[in-house]
Amino acid sequence: MALLPEVKRHYGRLKLLIDGEWVESKSTQSYETLNPATGEIIAEFPTATREEARAAVEAAQRGFEAMRRIPLRERARMLFDMRQKFEEHFDELTRVLTQDHGRTIKESVGSVRRVIENIESACSAAYGLVARNEHLDELANGIDMWLTWEPMGAFLIVTPGNIPMHAWSSFVPYALAAGCSVVVSPSRQDPVAAEYVCRAALDAGWPKGAINMVHGGREINKFILRQPEIRGLGFIGSTSAGWELFKLCGELGKNSSINGNGKNSVVIMPDADVKAIIPFVRQGCFGMTGQRCLGSDNLMVVGDVYDEFKQRFVEEVGNMRLGYGLEQSTDLGPYCTAEGREKVRSWVERGLAEGATMVHDGRILGPELSQGFFMGPTIIENVHPDMEIAKEEAFGAVAGLIRTQSLDEAIQWINTKTDLGHSACIMTASGRNARKFAREVVVGNVGINVGVPQPYAFFPLGSKRKSFLGGAKSRMASMRLFLDEKTVTARWI
Repeated sequence: MALLPEVKRHYGRLKLLIDGEWVESKSTQSYETLNPATGEIIAEFPTATREEARAAVEAAQRGFEAMRRIPLRERARMLFDMRQKFEEHFDELTRVLTQDHGRTIKESVGSVRRVIENIESACSAAYGLVARNEHLDELANGIDMWLTWEPMGAFLIVTPGNIPMHAWSSFVPYALAAGCSVVVSPSRQDPVAAEYVCRAALDAGWPKGAINMVHGGREINKFILRQPEIRGLGFIGSTSAGWELFKLCGELGKNSSINGNGKNSVVIMPDADVKAIIPFVRQGCFGMTGQRCLGSDNLMVVGDVYDEFKQRFVEEVGNMRLGYGLEQSTDLGPYCTAEGREKVRSWVERGLAEGATMVHDGRILGPELSQGFFMGPTIIENVHPDMEIAKEEAFGAVAGLIRTQSLDEAIQWINTKTDLGHSACIMTASGRNARKFAREVVVGNVGINVGVPQPYAFFPLGSKRKSFLGGAKSRMASMRLFLDEKTVTARWI
C-alpha cells in the first residue's frame, strides 16, 4: 500500500493564538518537535511568556463577553459550520496527526472522526439548553419561578500528547456551545497537531478571543489558572499533573474536570469465542501503540482457556507490521517520544525483575526502524496482581497475562489491586457473566466483547477513583463544567 505524502516536511516556528490572531512569541525559550517515525525535526515552538499568557486570558475574557451575547441558534449554526470545516480539512488533519504523534493513518482517521462526533454532540447540547430550562407558574399566590443556565466565562483547557485532537474536542466544542471561551494549553509532545485543530476551528468564524492557544507547561498552566478571569479547568493528562491542578482549583474555588491515568484490564472467560475475540483484544492492548486512556495491559484469563488464548494471541501479534503511520499497511506506529518508549522499556524490565517471563519481545527490532521511536508489541506472562507492573499503567504496547480461577477473583483484583478506574472489559458468551461484571466492577467505562470501551460523544467518559477528579466528566457531561444555574422568583404586583 502507498506511503501518503506529508502535509509539510517542516512546519517552521509555531505561533501563539491570541485574540483571533496567530502571533510570534517573544519568548527566547523554545523546543523542537520530532516526527516519531523518523526522528527528524518537523517544527520549533516557543514556551509562552507570562505576558503572552496574560494577553491570552484577557482576550478570552473579551471573547466570553462576545460569546455570551450570541443567540443560541447562532452558536449552534457556528458549531455546524465548524463541523463542516473539519470535514473539509479531514485528510490534512489525519496526516498531520500521524506525522506529529506517530499513530497509524487508520487510527488518525478514527481520532479526527471522534473530533467531528464531539462537535455534533456539542450542537445537540446547545439545543438541549432550551429543554433544561424549567418554569413553574403559580408557585404560590401570584409567584412564578424559573431556572436558567448561564455560561460561566473563560476556561483553561489542557490537552495531552497522546490524544491532542480528541482531547481538544472533549472540551472546546462544548465550551463554545455553552457560550464560554477558552485558552488551550497543548502538550509539548505534538504541538503541530494542536495548531492545526485550532486552525480548522477558527475557520467557522468564532468571535476574536473565543479560542486562544499558548504553548506552555505546568508553570504557565498554573499561572493561567490563577488569573481571576479563568473560571475553571478542563484537563486530560497524567494523574500527578492533574492532582496539582485539582488542588489549585480547590484553593482558588474554581470548577474542574480532570482525567488522569488508568490501569485497565480485559477478562477472558472460558466460554468466550477465543478466535473471534483476538482482534478486539489486540486492538485494546496495542492500538495507538498502547498510548490511550482506555487501552488495557492486564489480560486476566479465567480457567483452562489460558493456553489456547495465549497461542492465538501470540500468533496474531506476530503478524503485526511496524512502520511509519503514513504507510497505509502499518499496524503499529512508533511511540510519540523517545522518553515514552524508554519508560515502557523500563516497565517491561521491571516486570521481568519481579518474576514475569517474556513471551513475545518487542524490544528486538531491525535496523530499518532504528531512526524512529519504535518498540514492537510485547507480551509477558506469569504476572500476578500484586506485582507493581500489574498496578501501574504501562502506557505502551504491552500485554501482561494473568491467570485467574474465577470471575469473582478477577473482579476483586480489578477493584482492589489498583486505585485507578478508567475501564475494564470482559470477553464472554454469557449474559449472566456480562451483567455481573458490569454491575460489580468499579470502573467508569465497561466493555462487553469489545477491546476499547470508548463512549460515543453523546456519553461522558465515566472514569472513577483516581482516574478522575473534579465535578464534571468530559464530553457531553462537560456542559456542567461550563454552565451555572440561576433561579428567578417573580411576583407581579
